Amino acid sequence: MSMLSAFKRSGQGLSRGFESTSRWLDSTLEVARWENMLQAGRRWGWWGGALGAIAGVVLFAPASWLAQVVDRASGGRVLLAEAEGTVWTGSAVAVLTGGPGSRDARALPGRLGWQWRTQGLGLRLTLTQDCCLPAPMTLDLKPGWKRVGLQLGSAAPSGMPVGQWPAAWLSGLGAPWNTLQLNGQLQLHAQGLRMEWVQGRLLVDGSAQIVLRDVASRVTTLDHLGTYRLSLVGQAQSQVALDLRTQEGALQLSGSGQIGPTGLRFRGEATASDADRGALNNLLNIIGRRVGDRSVISIG
Repeated sequence: MSMLSAFKRSGQGLSRGFESTSRWLDSTLEVARWENMLQAGRRWGWWGGALGAIAGVVLFAPASWLAQVVDRASGGRVLLAEAEGTVWTGSAVAVLTGGPGSRDARALPGRLGWQWRTQGLGLRLTLTQDCCLPAPMTLDLKPGWKRVGLQLGSAAPSGMPVGQWPAAWLSGLGAPWNTLQLNGQLQLHAQGLRMEWVQGRLLVDGSAQIVLRDVASRVTTLDHLGTYRLSLVGQAQSQVALDLRTQEGALQLSGSGQIGPTGLRFRGEATASDADRGALNNLLNIIGRRVGDRSVISIG
């Protein structure tokens, strides 16, 4: 009986030992699981914090960052001064300059406003400016496989210019514009203008016209030089054809050329009638190379 009692007591002791060991193992596993959950939570917390910080930087990036991008992309010739807001919604004063080191600069009146919004799988940039954009101008940016498309649009009525700027603004670019000191109006008309970069090649579809209307210059005694139209038409093989014509005026301008992979090439001439040649002589000397009564314009 004593042996049986001892065996029972021994069995009960082993049972209690197993139960104690089992509880210890469960407790240890629970602690391990809890620590793993804490570590995972901390990792997700770090990732969440990092993603939140990145999203905050992207969404609230200051407008000055966009101004720096425009400055570098234009070689310092287009500035967004006094930029306010964010990269996505903001405004600035549009300034033309002659580039780094130049003392020439000319600002447009008022402020240029911009707003980026998603448009399908791309982005739409809307530009507004009281002085120079009769209606909001839009630029649709559409990325694709090894290509990026850019399309110009406007809410302006048909036949109205997309934009119109004082010709005096060009004097900010330096020579020869600062010498010519033009007055008048620079207008942009566009019909379905679309540009696309495909594997490093620029393709242009549609057409645009740049009109210099009611031009005058301080280097001549004439009050009015004329109105001139430069047409740009997209062609095959990454070419844009250029055509310059005089619509009316004492100074006669004509020429043609193209913009292609090798750059800009243009050949033209400026002439004046016998009655106006004396008043336009200095201007003809500035515009191009004098060949008799003509001034030859050659670029590229």
